[in-house]
Amino acid sequence: MKIGLHEPLFKGNEKKYLLDCIKTNWVSTSGKYLNLFEKKIKKITGSKYVVPVLNGTIGLHISLITLGVKNGDEVIVPSITFIASVNSINYVGARPIFMDVDKYLNLDEKKCIEFLQKQTFMKKNICHNKKTKKAIRAIVIVHTFGNAAKFDMLQNLCKKKNIKIIEDAAESLGTKYTSKKFKNKHTGTIGELGVISFNGNKIVTSGNGGAVLTQDKKLYKKCRYLVFQAKDNNVNFIHNEVGYNYSLSNISAALGTAQLEMLNSNLDKKNKINKFYSDSFLKVKGANILQSPEYSKNNKWLNLLVLDKPLSKKTRAIFNSKTIQFRPIWYPNHLQKKYLHCQKFKINYANKIFKKIICIPSGPNLRNSQLKKICNFLKKALND
Repeated sequence: MKIGLHEPLFKGNEKKYLLDCIKTNWVSTSGKYLNLFEKKIKKITGSKYVVPVLNGTIGLHISLITLGVKNGDEVIVPSITFIASVNSINYVGARPIFMDVDKYLNLDEKKCIEFLQKQTFMKKNICHNKKTKKAIRAIVIVHTFGNAAKFDMLQNLCKKKNIKIIEDAAESLGTKYTSKKFKNKHTGTIGELGVISFNGNKIVTSGNGGAVLTQDKKLYKKCRYLVFQAKDNNVNFIHNEVGYNYSLSNISAALGTAQLEMLNSNLDKKNKINKFYSDSFLKVKGANILQSPEYSKNNKWLNLLVLDKPLSKKTRAIFNSKTIQFRPIWYPNHLQKKYLHCQKFKINYANKIFKKIICIPSGPNLRNSQLKKICNFLKKALND
């Protein structure tokens, strides 16, 4: 059987909770597991309010709507991220402004600050782009591959510029800051809204699924209102706004609840896997495992092998392995056909680094024998 990039691990109460949903007929958008799911997410993240949704992309979409981002507005986003972070901006009729990334593949805070200081102006307490004259309403901070993004100085500037922060924490469940301004804060709980994903390839899964996090009661009420079809009268079906059928099901929440019970165990396994890979490539010439930022305790969601030189045609054959799944990093979004016309600011590192990275298997179910097989395969392929 082929070793997958990030396969889910089911060894807890998943079957028990799913059967309970079926036996009691609570399988749709209400039920006890939705409540349990919310409570567990609150406890893990420290978020005051949680809105479970169908997936992380929906979480981003509803967050932008909740914050009032609309047609003709602009939203800042890093170029290297899963395209959902960018597409959700397009869904509301807004346009992305692409930023470069730092050595951890997160948004480059310094360049973003430079852009806001030099390329924007304020008018009626709204930040505008000097080039396009459009309003910049929000910024999407992505905690890429589970690594906490650095944005403590940027947060201060966003407050002055009245730019709302959405944290795309889809991949960073279990990641917390350990120093400075955000110490002890979980990713996704610092901006106005944060989004977690529980897709099948995440550290814990509910099959599909996601959650919107916030510390603001008004934003929570607005978000939940929109997620449940904007019902103003449940009896007479009165809807005064356009709502969405975005709520997670009880049966998905049941699976997610069982998975959340294993989060700490999975985090331990992820740390061991990361150490195994890091040690294995410590003395390998021309390749190393991307390390996590020192200012946070990161969940080590996906391990990346970074090469000194861009992948050659011969090296790219790694991706065609029939026994082990590898993949390249996401193609930078400012180079995607749909977004070539969008503004970008001083993107240099992203243009170079995406050609040098191999995503390697990182699921919590990996055995040592499989890790050795993966490392041996890569070393041989890189040396041939």
